[in-house]
Amino acid sequence: MRLSYFLVFVLFLGVSNAQTSLKEINLNHGEYSVGFQHYTLVDSTRTYQIKNEFNNTLMYRPIPVSIWYPAQVDDKISRQFTVLNYLEILKEEEEWKHLPNSFLLDWFPYLWNTPQNRAHLPEQAHALYNANWLDGKYPVVVYASSYQASSIENFALFEYLASHGFVVIASPSRGTTTRGLEGGTTKDMETQSRDIEYLLKEIHNYKSIDVKRIALMGFSFGGISNFVTAMKRPDIKALVSLDGTERYNYAVLEKSAYFDLKKVNIPYVHFSQKEIPKEVLMAEKIPAELNYEFKIYDSLQYSKAYSYRFNDLSHSYFSSFGVLFANRDKRQDKSDAKIMQSYKLLSEHTLQFLKAFLNEDKKAKEFVENSPKNNGFSEDLISKKMKKPIKKEFGYKDFNDVAHNQNYQDLIPLYQKTKKKHPKLELQEGMLNTLGLRLSFDPKRTKQGINVFLLALHIYPNSANLYDSLAEAYLHHKDYKNAISSFKKSLELNPQNQNAINKLKQLEKY
Repeated sequence: MRLSYFLVFVLFLGVSNAQTSLKEINLNHGEYSVGFQHYTLVDSTRTYQIKNEFNNTLMYRPIPVSIWYPAQVDDKISRQFTVLNYLEILKEEEEWKHLPNSFLLDWFPYLWNTPQNRAHLPEQAHALYNANWLDGKYPVVVYASSYQASSIENFALFEYLASHGFVVIASPSRGTTTRGLEGGTTKDMETQSRDIEYLLKEIHNYKSIDVKRIALMGFSFGGISNFVTAMKRPDIKALVSLDGTERYNYAVLEKSAYFDLKKVNIPYVHFSQKEIPKEVLMAEKIPAELNYEFKIYDSLQYSKAYSYRFNDLSHSYFSSFGVLFANRDKRQDKSDAKIMQSYKLLSEHTLQFLKAFLNEDKKAKEFVENSPKNNGFSEDLISKKMKKPIKKEFGYKDFNDVAHNQNYQDLIPLYQKTKKKHPKLELQEGMLNTLGLRLSFDPKRTKQGINVFLLALHIYPNSANLYDSLAEAYLHHKDYKNAISSFKKSLELNPQNQNAINKLKQLEKY
């Protein structure tokens, strides 16, 4: 059995029931009311089967979507959500939509029908169902659920973030062809990553979402799936892992066709579970190095990376479901009071990280850079390590990105300034020539192409080929005077340039 699969199911085992509540978690919600919507998208590029219908019927892949957002309260249409309302969404995502509510706590393997758990059902959540979106532009957190888990598994954290001005969008963790995953494989991981990319497409349909400020967040298996997504997507600005499996199953990640740690250059934080006691390691045959090895963190070169350990949280309690419903394991779990306190601290640290790197909030950045002690927390409660990124060598693609951002204007001063800062920068003649031609032949960008050639000739002043290409750019722009001048300069440097000879004959009339 794979370790990721083990973490989800074995570490949920226990011998006592939780006595917790949303009220006792006591999250300090922000200034925004929180709206919630749930609906289902269809990915017509993939097929899917409802496993418990026991037939061969194929359908397009359904992708249930849950979304939390800053809202405008309207008493006529807004409805306060309860824990039971969230569990009704769980029924749909588990493909038991018409299951009577009376069966809820008996039906699913991670919910238990106890007096404590029944008491959670009428608890009021913070979200308002179908409330109108508040005007504005908000950063977005795209969430990957844990192994075979629901989109609403961490609803208390999502409501908390939305109340502080973030949009959170999530979908369930589903297998490639049916609801079930096949054991935490690379295939499972890439399937979930593809679902997350579907959500990344969906956020563009919301005018209130700022698609230039996107973070990925995932719990357990969702963490490793997000790493794959981050390797594929340059638009991701930050990565949050709630005891993500990338720490425990590096080999699964490494097998991905998209694996390339050099592409991960965004701020990354991993919030880890407490050290697993020796008794549990031995009884469950868990490798002892799981407590201290962290290959992903050690291997990252270009990311600002943070690793926290919450010394009162076992793996299960990095989700709202775990805090509220999971049985406790007396061999390792702390008291309910400590679990709720640490879940609150986890939520607060997540918020500060997102504010720091999506909102560029100065105080949040100070919080993230501080030690837990300097932020007022006992090191017995939270421990932390962090590392700065290695400066990536500034190459021609990086220069081109900067040049593009300033519309290929003032390229020579830009090059001179950049060369001083990055002495090893080399802009190859062939690259500049190709880029200049590509821009020049675009009717809307001819002037930008000419600017590239002028920079190229500043670097390579004796290049007959560059003068020839510059002349073609002027000719395409119908600037015949400069075209003639540049062709002549090319011929001076290379009298055998037949193209220049032919073009000058054609241009005699000008």
